[in-house]
Amino acid sequence: MRGGFFVALSRRSGGKVPRTPINATVYVFISLVLVSILMLMLSSIGFIINAKNLGLSVFLGVRGGIYEFSSLVSRTALSVKELADLRKEHAELLNQLERYEELERSSAEIYQENIRLREQLNFSNTMRYDRIPAEISGRDPDNLFSSIVINRGSFSGVKNDMAVVAWQNGVQALVGKVIQTGTFESHVMPVFDVNSQVSARFSVSRYEGIAEGQGNSEIPLLMRFVPKRARNEINIGDIVVSSGMGGIFPAGINIGRVNSVNVHEYISTLEVSVIPMIDFSKLEYVFVIASEAEIEMKQNAAIKAEAIETGLTND
Repeated sequence: MRGGFFVALSRRSGGKVPRTPINATVYVFISLVLVSILMLMLSSIGFIINAKNLGLSVFLGVRGGIYEFSSLVSRTALSVKELADLRKEHAELLNQLERYEELERSSAEIYQENIRLREQLNFSNTMRYDRIPAEISGRDPDNLFSSIVINRGSFSGVKNDMAVVAWQNGVQALVGKVIQTGTFESHVMPVFDVNSQVSARFSVSRYEGIAEGQGNSEIPLLMRFVPKRARNEINIGDIVVSSGMGGIFPAGINIGRVNSVNVHEYISTLEVSVIPMIDFSKLEYVFVIASEAEIEMKQNAAIKAEAIETGLTND
């Protein structure tokens, strides 16, 4: 029936089928489809662009990381090398500093030694008797460090019982006497030795006694056999000198200063404590001099020789 309707309609229109007008909804639909396609295309392009940017960003990030890592490794290696160079340079500077300090110490020691030697030389030129300069080379451990060893012996003219003096702090003072002589070294018994006895007198009152050692340089000497009547004439600080009695020590050599005066009821003499003028802990240089008897012998020989020469001249 429906087919007959269309045939009849066709016949009425001359055999042609009439066109149905297109609804506006179709246009809207088509427009929306086109817009969607366009939007889809645009979004696809943005995605591609974003993906490209992301890939570029990742590439750049990786590249930057690799560069930073390589730079860090390079800087670390350079820092290690610089640190090694700095350590080497620091060690060299420390060695140079040690050498400079050693040179400075040596210079200071030489300067001080030069001053001491000048003092010894000036003192030597003022001595009125023959002298043999010597240097302390050691101490004898077999005698509780009392014996002093000097670097002069018989080869230099040193003999037993020769007196030994020193110049210290601007003062000439007695050190002791030679007790054993070798070829190139000699042993000296200092005045503080327990076996040392020196005939002494007070430089002011002129009273005499015997100065004895007590075995230690830190303990004062003890001057015995001083008459009790000298008590009021002896003062603390008075100088004690050698008297020249006994023929070993020349007269007038400083020994020490009075430290105290002891009066004992059970003995008839005074005991005077005397501090030696020589600081044995600082003793470096000494002079060995002839004994009083030898000096007298040389003086008498000189007088005889002068007399003979004068007699021959007169003839």
